[in-house]
Amino acid sequence: MTEVLALRPAAAEPLPFAADTETLFADHKGEYRKSIEKRQRKLAAKLTFLGRFLRPGERVRLITTACSPFTVMEQLTTGYAIVYLKRAMLVVTNERILHVLTDGSLKYRDSIAEIRYEDCASMKQSFSALKIRYKNGKDERFLYIPWAERRRLKDFLKTKTFEATGGGSAARTHLCPRCIKPLQHDVYECSACRLPFKSLDEGRRIALIYPGGGYFYTGHWFLGVGDALAELFLITLLIVSILGINEGVEGAMEVSILFAVLLVIEKAISLYHTNHFIREYIPKERV
Repeated sequence: MTEVLALRPAAAEPLPFAADTETLFADHKGEYRKSIEKRQRKLAAKLTFLGRFLRPGERVRLITTACSPFTVMEQLTTGYAIVYLKRAMLVVTNERILHVLTDGSLKYRDSIAEIRYEDCASMKQSFSALKIRYKNGKDERFLYIPWAERRRLKDFLKTKTFEATGGGSAARTHLCPRCIKPLQHDVYECSACRLPFKSLDEGRRIALIYPGGGYFYTGHWFLGVGDALAELFLITLLIVSILGINEGVEGAMEVSILFAVLLVIEKAISLYHTNHFIREYIPKERV
């Protein structure tokens, strides 16, 4: 191991956070690989803020991209776009896994959560999925983990001991991006530093009133434009069909009901997505 690692450039640029480079830049056999170092450094460059989230003695062992957990309904209503809407980075350390929410280009969205090993009953890497079962009975899957990190993650998890009972009882917990304290579930203000987050009540109200409003509120502009155009189109057709009823046009009532139902469905989908996006705990202002 030492002889192989000695081949690394002596003047390598330091990482922006504490890391176990002998593991971070090595393959599953523990051998240094220049290609792995290049990829890990590329991902690390997206995480310049990470140092303040790490505890004393905590060191990064692996960084990988992934898709955050999502529901079947989310996938059915967005299709393959879910991969970009739920894109994230997983930072594996000796103490926990940090779940960093990003946009499609891996830009940090000021939302980060922790998965503590002591809170997990099991954690397994299978094909492209990291499957986690928490001690509170909840299951989560992080999908689309790249081939480059799968074997390394799988081998790392074999070094960890998980117990079905005892220890922690929490699941994935979001952290305040300003003061790093754990956030309370469904409470959209940090209890420590009072940082406000986008809330369910405000998001639902905006989604109901404005076409595409829920998506714009949660920062999903592409979906917001598409939803706004779809809603405005349906509203226009609904108004025209209602005018047809007043003018006695045959079949106008049935058409009006159809467009009204479609508009309700469109609003329901928008509200559903807004609820899930808000639970990612996005601050109202950049931190």
